[in-house]
Amino acid sequence: MEITDAYLEQESKKITKQYKELLRISYRTLGSEDKKLIRKAFDTAVEAHKDQRRKSGEAYVFHPIAVAKIVAQEIGLDATSIASALLHDVVEDTKYSLTDIEQMFGEVVARIVDGLTKISSLKKDGDISMQAENFRKMLLTLNDDIRVIIIKIADRLHNMQTMDAMRPDKQVKIASETLYIYAPLAHRIGLYNIKTELEDLSLKYTEPEVYHDINDKIKDSKEQQDQYIHDFSKIVLTALEKEDIEVEVKGRPKSIYSIRKKIVIQNISFDEIYDKFAIRIIYKSKTEDEKFLAWKIYSIVTDYFRPNPTRLRDWISSPKTTGYEALHITVMGPKGKWVEIQIRSERMNEIAEKGYAAHYKYKHKSEAQDEQGLDLWLNRLQEALENNEMNAVDFVEQFKLNLYSKEIFVFTPQGDLKSLPKGSTVLDFAFAIHTDIGYTTRGAKVNGKIVALSRVLKSGDQVEIITSSTAKPTKNWLDYATTARARTKIKSALREKRKLVAEEGKEILRRKLKSQRISLNERAVNEMVVFFKLKTSLDLFYRVGIGSIDNKQIKNFASSRSNALVSFFKNKIRRSPQKDSSIDQDDVSSNYDQLVFGDDEQKLDYKLSACCNPIPGDEVFGFTTIKEGIKVHKKNCPNAIQLQSNYAYRILKAKWIDSSQEEFSATLKLTGIDDLGLVSIITNEISKNLNVNILSISFTSTDGIFEGKMVVKVKNISILNKLIERLEKIDGIDKVKRQ
Repeated sequence: MEITDAYLEQESKKITKQYKELLRISYRTLGSEDKKLIRKAFDTAVEAHKDQRRKSGEAYVFHPIAVAKIVAQEIGLDATSIASALLHDVVEDTKYSLTDIEQMFGEVVARIVDGLTKISSLKKDGDISMQAENFRKMLLTLNDDIRVIIIKIADRLHNMQTMDAMRPDKQVKIASETLYIYAPLAHRIGLYNIKTELEDLSLKYTEPEVYHDINDKIKDSKEQQDQYIHDFSKIVLTALEKEDIEVEVKGRPKSIYSIRKKIVIQNISFDEIYDKFAIRIIYKSKTEDEKFLAWKIYSIVTDYFRPNPTRLRDWISSPKTTGYEALHITVMGPKGKWVEIQIRSERMNEIAEKGYAAHYKYKHKSEAQDEQGLDLWLNRLQEALENNEMNAVDFVEQFKLNLYSKEIFVFTPQGDLKSLPKGSTVLDFAFAIHTDIGYTTRGAKVNGKIVALSRVLKSGDQVEIITSSTAKPTKNWLDYATTARARTKIKSALREKRKLVAEEGKEILRRKLKSQRISLNERAVNEMVVFFKLKTSLDLFYRVGIGSIDNKQIKNFASSRSNALVSFFKNKIRRSPQKDSSIDQDDVSSNYDQLVFGDDEQKLDYKLSACCNPIPGDEVFGFTTIKEGIKVHKKNCPNAIQLQSNYAYRILKAKWIDSSQEEFSATLKLTGIDDLGLVSIITNEISKNLNVNILSISFTSTDGIFEGKMVVKVKNISILNKLIERLEKIDGIDKVKRQ
């Protein structure tokens, strides 16, 4: 592209116009000092980037101006943030140093620009573990100033909006990273509009055909939808005007990304999705009347349209931890279609669209509440960041899981309200109150009744934790805990406990080997690790400590050791398969630890992926392919970042387990028609056909109906499910349920 004087003059006019628009669209009221700061930052950015151009050919300075406009209008940050956005690439790309920025604009702007420069300088290429580690480092900049992350999200949004000039492979890479990191962050900070746009733009580059197909269908049905929204709104507006309630009714189309997600998860076509749009009713109100008016509008709307009682969401009485407030209802609209309605005051709507930035505007009215949500999130995040023992990939997965989870609200015995992710258990609640309470949990009462630690809580439950100084975390607790905080703390406690048992086990082993005239040295330990098919010396000492390796087994080892030649060949046989990275799947399941999938640790058919050749013990995940079933990849596989970003809904958690070591108890409740010999049939079915041990069994019979309760010992959920399936097939049994 030829750059003439006339072109440069035209470009200069455009830049000036952009600056004036930046001041005009600012969400906040800018004072004279604010405008001076922004003008100074603007002039510095123009001068610093004067010789730079983007891939599209336009002057580079248009990019920081566009980022500043997003920060000013869509996110609604202050003048300091707008100035920082204008300067965000200056230190990285131009002659200006951080010291220069600090001298010209002060410490706060310099600190934010420094944080943004650190994020930009993180290594961009690399496998999934590198991406995840970068993510963790990026979040650490929150210690300096949360505005760093918010401006970075604005920067990413503008990059996504202007990626057409890039190479296709770069487009896919940036879009994948956006789905993996930036969209979840925007969601958590409460920037729902930006999160939606980031997801849609990411889909445009990762799955262009799918994106354009859905987009075209939305355009084709737009006229019909607009008419439906108009007809619906007319009825609502007429009814509300009679009550002198001043409202605005808007139709909001569902995002392309969320439509795509629904099509994949529910396995339905575009035409089968009925909630392709939602309707927002935004009303004017004084702060003290907001709740009353929201329920009044609800009452009026449901006079005309039948509500779905299971789809009522009251985020006004209990706002989300992101600060989001609204009343969500789903009603049966005209032509028998379900319509989602979001009822918000103008204040609530601003908070929904601007996230935490909007809180500052209303801060003087509800200061404590506004600050509480953000502080709570930052504290939780800090806790997660400080957990260095969790690897970066697991950290990101857990972080995203907690980001997207819906919330429930439960009460303490004193009546305080606590927010937890949906699906949280009693044990999660205990750790949410305090780590020490979690560690000493002995039991719990929900709504006055004693319940199991695995009890899943519902909104409105009142929970009382019963503690004991002698109570300690056990491995089973990991089956009951779902939140990152609880699981991290439990794992940490179990590791400590395991180390203590292993230390005792080491001394026990030293004494027992001495009686066999064997010294406990490195060679002997290595030989025993191989002999008992273990992985580490810690595993060996731990098993001796808990008694699963007893005197008899140690004597067997001593006997085998007496023949050095036999021992040598045995070691070679046992060790050699570990060196072969292309192990046959049958070998894996028969000679090694087993691979299980999901939280339930199910055994499923799978194939080991050729691109990274995982072997037992590697950190892995399952990927559900369309034609080849589940393929297992290492977590640091070169393809992992793309798979996890583009097809997150197809990812299965996977891990290797030592199936030979541990068994778990499960309680089953049986009901059916009483019949002579039924108990005998049940016990035979369990013990003979499935090799499952029965710990206890009891049956009662009333009026020809029996109820049975049994506790069985199983190795995993797969065997338990198979047992339930077999028992249900026995003639006379009606139901078999796990308690």
